[in-house]
Amino acid sequence: MDGIRPERLEALNGEEYNSGAVVSVEQLQRLVRLLDNSDVTEIEVKRPAEGTRLVLRKAKVSSEEGSLHVLPAPVENAEEAPPADTKYTITAPLVGIFHSWAKPKGKPLVSPGDHVRVGQPVGTIQSLNVINEVESLVAGRVTEILVEDGQPVEYGQALMTVEKVEEA
Repeated sequence: MDGIRPERLEALNGEEYNSGAVVSVEQLQRLVRLLDNSDVTEIEVKRPAEGTRLVLRKAKVSSEEGSLHVLPAPVENAEEAPPADTKYTITAPLVGIFHSWAKPKGKPLVSPGDHVRVGQPVGTIQSLNVINEVESLVAGRVTEILVEDGQPVEYGQALMTVEKVEEA
């Protein structure tokens, strides 16, 4: 762990992190401060006995902005929501760069209005110079693509929505 002085690692090695099944808000804040004040870009805390894995990564801030902005999650109005279980959101299975193609300079795998099958590739995510396919877990019609080709995506980020239909 380059850049962290050994005395600052006490927070990670202390008993408080080994006792209890849940990481407290105070513990999380200490980890974030430790990450912010060091050259380290990632901290990982594992608790195999509880099945817990926490990864904290530094966010890259553009030099123009100079500060990190947190955007609130959009709140959906219950009156405007479509009937239950008709829309499905395909999310990013890993962190990387989203691409709408399977091969570089290839055509997009899907576009809004296209019908998809279960298991059909709908895009790719490039992570660590490896292209990983993103597959649809439902059959239906692509209604919206929420990210642009070449855009960085986070784990669990919504990539596209599919209006589900029963596969015959």
